Amino acid sequence: MSRNRKSQSAAIRFAPALKALVLCLLLGGSGVGYVWQQDQIAGLGKQIKARESRLEQLQEQNDGLRRQLETMRSPGFLQRKILELNLGLVPAQISQVIRLAEPGTEPSPLQQLAAAPPTQSAR
Repeated sequence: MSRNRKSQSAAIRFAPALKALVLCLLLGGSGVGYVWQQDQIAGLGKQIKARESRLEQLQEQNDGLRRQLETMRSPGFLQRKILELNLGLVPAQISQVIRLAEPGTEPSPLQQLAAAPPTQSAR
């Protein structure tokens, strides 16, 4: 005896349609995921490029400020500023200059005693 479709259960009739639906959802989800991932990669690439360009700008600005500082520290620039602002500053007189010895270059009194030749004691 052959069975007719009316006696088959509903689950058996919809199984192929359900399989096709699941397959379409998997393929569609994979496609959406791939597109989202590529969009994220492109966005991150743009961020990297923007930050690299900002870094380059900051480095150029830093170099310019460093050159400006060197110029402003030069004796000629300082002398012009003193004259411009009428500060009345003059170079120090030799009697006003105090020179300090570099630490560690002069021997300490203990080192001088240790380096002195032994004296002969009177017998």
